[in-house]
Amino acid sequence: MRPPAAAHDLVSLLRSAGGCHCAPVVHHLHAHILKVGLHHSPSFSSSLLSAYAKSDFLPDAHQLFDETPHPDIFLYSSLLAAHARSDSTYSFLPIFRRMISVDHFIPDDFVLATVVNACARVPTLRLGRQAHAHFLLSSFSTDDVVKSSLVDMYSKCGAADDARKVFDSIESKNSVCWTAMISGYASNGRGAEALALFRRMPVAGLVAWTALISGLVRSGNGLLALSLFVEMRKKGTTIDDAFVLSSVVGASADIAMLALGKQLHSLCISLGYESNPMLGNAFVDMYAKCSDIASSRKAFDKMLKTRCVISWTTMIVGEAQHGRAEQALDLFDQMVNSGLKPNEVTFTGLIHACSHIGLVQKGRQLFDSMLQDYGIEPSLQHYTCLLDLLSRSGRLSEAESLIRTMPHEPDEAAWAALLSACNKHGDIQIGLHVADSLLRLNPQFPSTYILLSNTYALAGKWTIVGTIRRLMDDMEIKKEPGYSWIELGKESCLFRAGEVPDHMRENILGMLKELMREMKKRGYVPDTSSVLHDLEDDEKEQ
Repeated sequence: MRPPAAAHDLVSLLRSAGGCHCAPVVHHLHAHILKVGLHHSPSFSSSLLSAYAKSDFLPDAHQLFDETPHPDIFLYSSLLAAHARSDSTYSFLPIFRRMISVDHFIPDDFVLATVVNACARVPTLRLGRQAHAHFLLSSFSTDDVVKSSLVDMYSKCGAADDARKVFDSIESKNSVCWTAMISGYASNGRGAEALALFRRMPVAGLVAWTALISGLVRSGNGLLALSLFVEMRKKGTTIDDAFVLSSVVGASADIAMLALGKQLHSLCISLGYESNPMLGNAFVDMYAKCSDIASSRKAFDKMLKTRCVISWTTMIVGEAQHGRAEQALDLFDQMVNSGLKPNEVTFTGLIHACSHIGLVQKGRQLFDSMLQDYGIEPSLQHYTCLLDLLSRSGRLSEAESLIRTMPHEPDEAAWAALLSACNKHGDIQIGLHVADSLLRLNPQFPSTYILLSNTYALAGKWTIVGTIRRLMDDMEIKKEPGYSWIELGKESCLFRAGEVPDHMRENILGMLKELMREMKKRGYVPDTSSVLHDLEDDEKEQ
């Protein structure tokens, strides 16, 4: 039976208030519903709970849920949807368990899709597989909407092959599932498969282009992402959303292509996105990573009215990476005075800044203030930053004590940071202790094995050096060579360490010989202490 007109209007108002995230209006409507005695109606309970949930008032939604004597599946659906959107990890689980075990409701397609989406947000593959099992055993096992959610969940959990199996089982594929699968391949480093699937998509709009390009950027394939962006522009795809622009700006930042970043900045202005906060943050980051800290600060200053904690943090981290600790700390004070609360990344940048100029006491104060003043529990990354601060300042004994007593299990990066400092300060005794601990972790990164080899070489333990080298060969561990971009007019040249481009070989080697002759004329004597190989002196000099 349809509710009276006035009641129907109240339900519509609740939906509108929830959609606008307007909690005060929801509270006002709730009070009116209680006053006129309509709060016992199931339709009002569900609409109220949904409105609170959409307004990010989870405590009020829970209170309403707990006060309902016999919650129906619609109330459960609304509450689960709210938790799926929230930042509370795993908070949806107790509700889902109660729905099944206590009230014995069988999840419908909407609930199953909601739970799968929640698993994708965490992301958690184990729970996602359990939700998939519930789906397969349900009467909705052919529902394509839930299958699209499963494709997205498996992709975000790094299980692209499982995502493809579900994708192939969808009878009526819409743009949502195509986009989820393309994004899954691209984000998991499978660019060729992502591109091949994208080429097969019946109609590729901006959303699909964005999924492909942003996924490639996230997996470190910025060059391909940028070439696809150029292709997208040539095809005349209308850009009515700034997300794809922020992705390609991020790609130019990752490969430090300043000229391209400037072109993208001009494009964004011409498209009318100059005041977009997301793009503003992207440009602050891009200019900083391209070593143009002055332009980064200009981009930040232009965001005066739209700055958020991400804006401030990006600028603080940029200043810190350029060794400008005083500027980073000054920005932090301005940020706090503006009423914004710093986050975990803010403190990572600040302690990193202190590390570069040896402000040990200030770094300690910032580390302690995380929990004391802002309620932020220091993570392993923060302990690693503090460890780096102590190590760079030569306080190796304190650093070793910290790494052995901190509440987090030190990972490869933490041990490697301490070991690198031991080598730098020539403390062979502590370095050997740290190297032994690091070696027991069975490291995964090639740079760690190089660091270990150098440490044992410094100590003259050539037998262990040989063992590490053989271990690297057995595990097929190879260090990726470093590279640099050199911009010559309208062209860009890529130089990799240990390689000389054939067409420039004679010129480069000739210039190197000329420089060596000039250096020796001026008294240069080769310093062979950094050659950590068991070689003769003349070979070390060469």
